[in-house]
Amino acid sequence: MNRTFLATQPLLAANREQDAPIYLQLYRRYRQAIAAGELRPGDRVPSVRSLASELNLARGTVEMAYQMLATEGYLVARGAAGTVVSPRLANLAGPRRAKGTALPVREPPCPPIAAGRALPFQLGLPALDAFPRKTWARVAGRKLRALEMTAMGYLDPAGYEPLRRAVAAYLGISRGIACAHEQVFITAGYRGALELAHRALLQPGDLGWYEDPGYMLARQFLERAGLRLTPVPVDEEGLNVDIGQRRAADARFAVVTPTHQSPMGMAMSLPRRLELLEWANHRRAWIIEDDYDSEFRYHGRPLPALKSLDRNERVLYTGTFSKVLLPGLRLAYLVVPASHIERFTDVANHLPGPGSIQPQATVADFMEHGHFARHLRNMRVLYAARRGYLADALAQTLGELLHVQLQAGGMHVLARLKTRQNDKALASSANAIGLAVQALGDWRMRKSSTPGGLLMGYANFATAEEAAASVRRLRDVLK
Repeated sequence: MNRTFLATQPLLAANREQDAPIYLQLYRRYRQAIAAGELRPGDRVPSVRSLASELNLARGTVEMAYQMLATEGYLVARGAAGTVVSPRLANLAGPRRAKGTALPVREPPCPPIAAGRALPFQLGLPALDAFPRKTWARVAGRKLRALEMTAMGYLDPAGYEPLRRAVAAYLGISRGIACAHEQVFITAGYRGALELAHRALLQPGDLGWYEDPGYMLARQFLERAGLRLTPVPVDEEGLNVDIGQRRAADARFAVVTPTHQSPMGMAMSLPRRLELLEWANHRRAWIIEDDYDSEFRYHGRPLPALKSLDRNERVLYTGTFSKVLLPGLRLAYLVVPASHIERFTDVANHLPGPGSIQPQATVADFMEHGHFARHLRNMRVLYAARRGYLADALAQTLGELLHVQLQAGGMHVLARLKTRQNDKALASSANAIGLAVQALGDWRMRKSSTPGGLLMGYANFATAEEAAASVRRLRDVLK
């Protein structure tokens, strides 16, 4: 009897009553079998037709499981030669484990992204087709040829000084933040900024407020750093400061996205901002402001940053170039209080720093010569149009199942379910056919009685037809 059938039969025979769909159980069992060494790289698996027949399942059920496994690189289709466990997994295989001791597998919120290719609805990815490659290449080449001798030695752990100056100037104009370049620290992505802030100001076990729902990668980082998080709900005015004080008045920090709440999309009201600043000043707590996509606002002028209202030096401001330029740059920045420059400099001296000078120097020139501001203007117009493509397609095709309330800015929409369907199960099914939607439930710390929702990015829908075609594929999953 086939090795794969032996691996899957017990699961299907015993678990048809589980909450998880059969295709998801089948997918998980294959992953466990591969991790445990029950299936080895190069092993052939049954065809969809034969496995469906053996297990008395619909072919579509088996196809969906196989698609998920192929998308994540576990299986490789070889045409007439059949489908096999990817030979590439041989390089990753560790010592073979005894049967039944496979490591637990945690499903990602969406499938991995192939290099240079955006999946439909992918969040957090800027419009790759609209990036000014020629201008970027010209600036990078010119900077590389003119690189100063002083820049070829050991780098300042706080980052390339011309870039720090360019960021300080940009924030003063666009975000209302008056800061010196010495207050700006360039980091290796947003998590690098969190690492610097946490090491400079916090201790393991410190308690903090966290927006619920909130940015899941930040939550994972903070928890792994040994910090404790209290979920604080958000409403139409943003973080509910009153509930935060009732749940954890003595918290040492709060992580917030006040300009465009992640993932709900609302802006924190001015009364809430002032209330949050008052709490932080009274408790000597720190506010970490994540201003992740404030540049993209389609109605009115961009809102000022929370940091611009900070008179008592309690706000640490973070921004990133991942959304406005390229995620591959892995560059972000942290603006710290002037009174704490020395402390942050000392901590930065003991961290890896932001990496190579070349991308930092390129971004600095890109900003100083006006290309950055021009690119942002172009992207605001482009994203407004692409948001319209997705909103129209959702209304026309899925209006009876989803409700979309567009916010003033951002790069994604939140579509609320009009039914009581499980948003996590729906997102998993959509991911299985290559649609990178995410479930609102995955961004929550606590369960909610409100209907779930699906998060969908629109930056890479180049035409209305592309958006409509992807929504039609999503309709097949929801129905």
